[in-house]
Amino acid sequence: MSAPSTGQLGAVKFSRLSKRALILGLTATQLVTIGLGAVPLVVALYQGSGALYAIPVLVLTAGAALVPWGGRHLIDWVPIAASWAWRTATGQLHYRARITNRQVRPRPAGTLALPGDTAALRQYTDPVTGGVLVHDPRAATLTVLIPVTHRAFVLLDPGEQQRRVTAWGRVLATVSRSGHIAALQVTERTLPGSGASLADWWHAHGIDDGSFASRTYADLIDRAGPAGEQHATTIALSLDMNTAARGIRAAGGGLRGAAAVLRQELETLMIALRAADLTPGDPYDPGRLAVHLRTAYDPALGPALERHPTLGRELAAAGPIAVTETWGNLRADGGYHCVLWISQWPQARTYPGFLAPLLLSSGVQRTVSLAYRPVRTDVAVRELRRRRTGHLSDAAQRARMGQTTDATDQAELSDVLQQEADLAAGHSLLTATGLITISAPDVEQLEHDIAAVAQAAIQAGLETRRLWGQQAQALARTILPG
Repeated sequence: MSAPSTGQLGAVKFSRLSKRALILGLTATQLVTIGLGAVPLVVALYQGSGALYAIPVLVLTAGAALVPWGGRHLIDWVPIAASWAWRTATGQLHYRARITNRQVRPRPAGTLALPGDTAALRQYTDPVTGGVLVHDPRAATLTVLIPVTHRAFVLLDPGEQQRRVTAWGRVLATVSRSGHIAALQVTERTLPGSGASLADWWHAHGIDDGSFASRTYADLIDRAGPAGEQHATTIALSLDMNTAARGIRAAGGGLRGAAAVLRQELETLMIALRAADLTPGDPYDPGRLAVHLRTAYDPALGPALERHPTLGRELAAAGPIAVTETWGNLRADGGYHCVLWISQWPQARTYPGFLAPLLLSSGVQRTVSLAYRPVRTDVAVRELRRRRTGHLSDAAQRARMGQTTDATDQAELSDVLQQEADLAAGHSLLTATGLITISAPDVEQLEHDIAAVAQAAIQAGLETRRLWGQQAQALARTILPG
């Protein structure tokens, strides 16, 4: 589709985060908590005694259900705290590579040397493309990673930007159409540069004739290279092996059949990416995936691996040697990491490119990951109908109680009605999850960079929250979709 004749970039509006409320803005968890607290009072009133002791129980449960803290209600912290306590008691907050006779113990063939939940991941090499596929047996997904290069979006004129936005919408529609894709994850990373790429470009294209201009340019490259940053964009495409079971059986079954189905989906995606003026590369082979994993856990290794292309390409040993998770961050080898969740997208109408303050900020090692998950049409219709019914029921209940519906509830209802209209028009529904990982060499620098990223997110109109007690799982999701 060509750009609009006006040459103007159209504004967009994001839906609000659904509260999943059942009645009067209360979620099922809140209602159950209050109900459990009310049981002793009802029993005491029925028996005619003990009400004095039952009232504090109701007050405590109601407080847990209604009092917010840290962006959540107190009751919502219970599963997070329980999981943290369990992992603390079972020693899952610390990971150390097993060492035997001063050598890392060999791992079983096909496994990845990753900690925590990612230890269950397996690797499979596609016999046709030679790319490495990551198999998650628990989630029944098969994932392939490809690099993507593109022109700077902010440097394009408004008409071209609008055309790119429309083309990217077609890419997402292509992913949703088959019904076999579990997730498409776009990751943009910044890593410290070694200067090798600049030096290679100069040796290939520069004119080293000994002139003053030549010497000055070469000196600038030598000085700027190590102080620069690398920006790398990758797309991970995950196949849902359950929904694609029929196609997998037709292709021979097992991982070989799944690889054939994923290969077809990848070819379709790459055609759509090229139509959107994006340049996809070949799927990651074991060596490139090994570098991807190593630099994700320890970004400081990036310059050394770039200067020595033959090192660090062993996928079976690509994981970290030591990982220690705390309540608010995670340390992996020589790097400290903290993951922020984009809890709310811009609520005012905004223009594509609004992420520029976050993506173009310099001096911070960060990874921005956007995971798009297609929702089946029948599931989306049921969910939207439930949400619409909930909003209308709440409005009716408030009217009977003499209360008015606030602007936030009206805006959420408008979002639901718009999504239903989009589904009726033949569009697909995708859920988007945004995670930002900040990496630094020490805790002090990490906290400083977290504040800088949070400020850049505010400039982009985003609301971010630190994922307390969930850093290891969140970091794994930014590396590979799950």
